[in-house]
Amino acid sequence: TEAHALICAQLTRLAPGVSVMSEESTQQADFEQRHDARTWSEVYWCVDPLDGTREFLKRNGEFTVNIALVTRDQGAPILGVVHAPALNETYFAVLGEGAFRRAASVDDGAEQVTRLHAASFNEKDAGLVVVCSRSHLDERTSAYMAQLDAPRAVSMGSSLKFMLIARGDAHIYPRFAPTMEWDTAASQIIVQEAGGSVLNADTLEPLAYNKRDLRNPYFLCSANRI
Repeated sequence: TEAHALICAQLTRLAPGVSVMSEESTQQADFEQRHDARTWSEVYWCVDPLDGTREFLKRNGEFTVNIALVTRDQGAPILGVVHAPALNETYFAVLGEGAFRRAASVDDGAEQVTRLHAASFNEKDAGLVVVCSRSHLDERTSAYMAQLDAPRAVSMGSSLKFMLIARGDAHIYPRFAPTMEWDTAASQIIVQEAGGSVLNADTLEPLAYNKRDLRNPYFLCSANRI
């Protein structure tokens, strides 16, 4: 698509020699290529030019552009940007530097940058806010919510679900449906820098990247558990 071509061209211009993995690449580099210093850079861009296709088609504004910088060997995101063009919001983070949101002020329309802080919570708390996908409310998610004390469900499209966690508006986003590495890499570093986590639902380890299989395991995105 035009978005894919434009983003890849600008990233190459910004950082010549840095490899790009995009959802819309015509052919993905295989695992061996992605772990060979001769064919894949030490850090690489992981891009989703349009996250939230259903939301884009519905014209509800809840779609994003996701761009992450990921380490080749450690498989960890170190920089992330999630941009919601229709909402004029941009979320971004760099490892060790915090997470931020840039958006127009509701008072005067001036652009403001605010630091993000995930909420603190205990899983036994009553009334926890749980993020659910409108199109992926499955049995396992329902069963997970049934274990909580009077949870309140909120819905959001695309990577904006993660941003609800990062900005302190929700506590847990359980995902028991398929996702790919480019769906989560940028959001993961933003949530982590805001004080939250994105963990493999089975191992409770942070999601890893540049795997042989680019599909993610099921995961739990959480605010600051105490």
